[in-house]
Amino acid sequence: MTGSGGRDVASFVEKLRGQGAALPPRAPWRAIGFGALGGLIAIGVIAGLTRGLEEALLLGSFGASCVLVFGVPDVPFSQPRNVVAGHFISTFLGLGALEVFGHHWWAPAIGVSAAIGAMMATRTVHPPAGSNPVIVYLLGSGWTFLWLPTLVGSLILVAVALVYNNVTRPSRYPTYW
Repeated sequence: MTGSGGRDVASFVEKLRGQGAALPPRAPWRAIGFGALGGLIAIGVIAGLTRGLEEALLLGSFGASCVLVFGVPDVPFSQPRNVVAGHFISTFLGLGALEVFGHHWWAPAIGVSAAIGAMMATRTVHPPAGSNPVIVYLLGSGWTFLWLPTLVGSLILVAVALVYNNVTRPSRYPTYW
């Protein structure tokens, strides 16, 4: 390419190289161990409580939520408000997209798009919740999925995080409600 178009392509390719920043420092081994143990306990509690119930309390995106609430509990994405509201909003919008558009390929795309916008607008961004509209689509879930596993499961996850993070860390969790 010649002219400004060639410069635009070269400039774009150069941007793909990134900023060249160094990797962030590794977390202390104690924090790594406690983060991993927190995820084990939280998913264990939720999965264990599912035994004997007709409905599951466990949602695939809760594993990624554990990475945040136990691995980096002080960031905004990890706060209880973001975890519970993010999962609830995203599931609601995924169910709505499935209801309105049916089981077509564009339904989960619209659900994820709406979830991103709604979480950003409500200041409840929780990245793992962005997968909930896809999960809803893949399972063909009904509206009860909003309550079980989404709301109840996310509340249990936050309850475990509140106790665990305040027992194992010197700083307070949450940063805000």
